[in-house]
Amino acid sequence: MANILPVDAMARLFKAVPGNDLPEGPRYNICPTQPLAVCVSLGGHRQLRAMRWGFVPHWYKSPTDGPLLINARAETVAEKPAFRAAIRDRRCLIAANGFYEWHREGEAKLPWFVSRRDGEPIVFGALWQDWERGGELLTTCAIVTVSAGPTLAPIHHREPLVIEKNDWAKWLGEEGHGAARLMQPRPEGVLQAWRVGMEVNSNRASGPELCTPLADPA
Repeated sequence: MANILPVDAMARLFKAVPGNDLPEGPRYNICPTQPLAVCVSLGGHRQLRAMRWGFVPHWYKSPTDGPLLINARAETVAEKPAFRAAIRDRRCLIAANGFYEWHREGEAKLPWFVSRRDGEPIVFGALWQDWERGGELLTTCAIVTVSAGPTLAPIHHREPLVIEKNDWAKWLGEEGHGAARLMQPRPEGVLQAWRVGMEVNSNRASGPELCTPLADPA
């Protein structure tokens, strides 16, 4: 995931009050277990909070006690014990400039960068919960995924759930029920994707070149 939006820009985007511990600065290679700025609505008041990307179910004895849950499949999220309470009561939004997806060609996995075609921030539908054990407290989140739409289907069979601005309040639970109907892939023309260099596979790489289109993808 890549996010170069300043904290105050994200707060204005969501009309949310920002917390004091939000990750700052341009971030071109956000990886699982790192902190994200996440918008939640509590009592109708939106807050921007720092959360660990990687949902920790309440029964985990430690954050690494089971699989790293960075995604939640829309088709089963309401049934899975890890997610079913969160998808009902603790939905949230995550803004970014785009994300990386990998397409397998033979033995190689080639990275692509995906963003909105209209240039606006891409906003993911996600869910969150607090985890506490032995005095350690984490607030964690996972991004909901759906079957790939027309843009992503040639690259990967899944895509993150993208929530349009008019539906943010619905996803956050501010407009009653109906969030389940939002769990659909984006139609043609909303997203765009291009090949990027293999440097994104390195945790040490962190500059804007990571999401720059390759001059010669071949």
